[in-house]
Amino acid sequence: MKQLKLAIIGSGASAIYCLQHISNHAEVLLKQFQHISIFDKNKHMGFGMPYNPALTDKFNLSNISSEEIPALPQTFSDWLRSQDNVFLDALNVNNFPIEDYKIYSRISLGHYFHNQFNILIKKLKLSGFKVEEFVNHKVEDIVPISENTFKIIANQSEYSVNRIIISTGHNVSKNDKPNIGYYESPWPIKKIIPKESTYYNFEIGILGASLSAFDVVSSLTHRHGKFHKENNQLTFTLNPKAKDFKITLHAAEGWLPHLQYEQKEPFREIYRHTTRDAILNLRTPNGIIKIEDYFDKICRPALIKAFKKDKNKAMAMALENVQFSFKDFIEDMSASHDYIDCFDGMKKELPQAKDSIYHNKPIHWMETLDDLMYCLNFHAELLSAEGHLFFNTIVKPFLMSVIAALPLDSAHILLALHDAKVLNLVAGKVTIDNTKENEGTAIKIKNQDNTITSKTYNMFINCAGHDTVELEDYPFKSLVEHKVLSKASAKFEDKKHIIPDLQLKHKTYSEQQETYLLTGGIAVDSAYRVIGKDHKVSPNIYDISFPHIYGCRPYSYGLQACNATSALVIASWLSHYTPEHSKISTRQITDIYESNTEL
Repeated sequence: MKQLKLAIIGSGASAIYCLQHISNHAEVLLKQFQHISIFDKNKHMGFGMPYNPALTDKFNLSNISSEEIPALPQTFSDWLRSQDNVFLDALNVNNFPIEDYKIYSRISLGHYFHNQFNILIKKLKLSGFKVEEFVNHKVEDIVPISENTFKIIANQSEYSVNRIIISTGHNVSKNDKPNIGYYESPWPIKKIIPKESTYYNFEIGILGASLSAFDVVSSLTHRHGKFHKENNQLTFTLNPKAKDFKITLHAAEGWLPHLQYEQKEPFREIYRHTTRDAILNLRTPNGIIKIEDYFDKICRPALIKAFKKDKNKAMAMALENVQFSFKDFIEDMSASHDYIDCFDGMKKELPQAKDSIYHNKPIHWMETLDDLMYCLNFHAELLSAEGHLFFNTIVKPFLMSVIAALPLDSAHILLALHDAKVLNLVAGKVTIDNTKENEGTAIKIKNQDNTITSKTYNMFINCAGHDTVELEDYPFKSLVEHKVLSKASAKFEDKKHIIPDLQLKHKTYSEQQETYLLTGGIAVDSAYRVIGKDHKVSPNIYDISFPHIYGCRPYSYGLQACNATSALVIASWLSHYTPEHSKISTRQITDIYESNTEL
């Protein structure tokens, strides 16, 4: 069995940023370990999901610009400028000149990450590390031998390691039922693309109106017609051979994401509007934070300033009233962004979004709220169960619609398709009945007036983002069996007000006269070390895979969160705590969080 030291499982964005932060602190970290091994189930390192060409499509746009991507050896836009036009055309990059603020294809971003990965490997080797890449190595299990030794079982061989970072990224569901046209996820997207010169002459249903749903829309429509641009107006013409082709999106609230906007600070910061000590001071005597206290003490003053900058005096005044709650704020802002027809709403919003981006006019309240929720994400282990429920049911849907920024190019595509009567959106909560064989996928739609309608699709693609991996489905079973892991949970602040919801009954449990909510996924501490039975922290296993830790970190999205999460792990190794100690004090974690300027 081969002896290794640090093993990183996965080679996507989070792993790349781990390598970046290790490289930045090579002199200190070489005293802790000299051997880095990276495992990936794919044949190429450094692409990651959803940027891997094997999973995505050249027509799929990313949702982040070069100026928003955390620093790597070379910026994304500079890397694009250094490529020849033939290669750029293969990446569907044909919008020149290359600009820092523009959005480009997912596969171009994947090739960029692959290139930066290779640069970082060379840098680490020059610094004195021995780095090994194990491609086509699917890690099938991790067996704990002792607190400091683990056996990695891959499909090729077995390895002994001392420290592990689990960075496996997105969880791609394999529960498709192609015989009835049902796809549990759109990845890899080639599985839903028709063969060359063939067409889908029927209506296709998509659950969700997320960015992945728009990837499906873009991939399919580019193969069923042509887009034309004239006088800055994009139009779409359906191929005559696909005259019955149509796509219907299903979204519970009937919302489309709002549009990309100019930001004064394109990088999120955990402590832009507060400090960790200020947050810790919000704790109740039993050590938890109420989400309303976080809103009142941290969010309210920052949002008032932001709305004043945006010249929205009415909302600033509303927030100055202490009776105006977090829920009131979400409801008011939702109402102002809710349209009878979501496509008409997008058309109305487009001139404002263009003005914001092209004339450098930030929308301060959106940026501020995103920062505040980003900050809350990194302290979510302190939230009460009530806070987690409120965030996931009230706040998060609002953030994913209003704050999630749809690129302007994507908006033009959606509007052109809607104008061509190829794309539509239906509001209502969908339940899926995919049990009937060879009859298509039947769905039931609970409309906003609580009536129920039914529909059957020849093809139905689930893009709702069922990405959370529960303990029962955790990929490395020996860690579960040895109780190195536990389920993420949060304590109810007030047992008298536990929601009497039968759907939550299986998500609650009692321990030492306290009631807890299972928040989803596995438990990790503030340094992303996994927590097992009896709240024991494993000092040498770190899990930074977002689908595994959504319950502890419910607003971990995008490359900036990949960077921050990786930076916190590496910073914990640099602090005066050593990995052999299973406890990190609140003060030590505070020092790590607040002194780490790479976040």
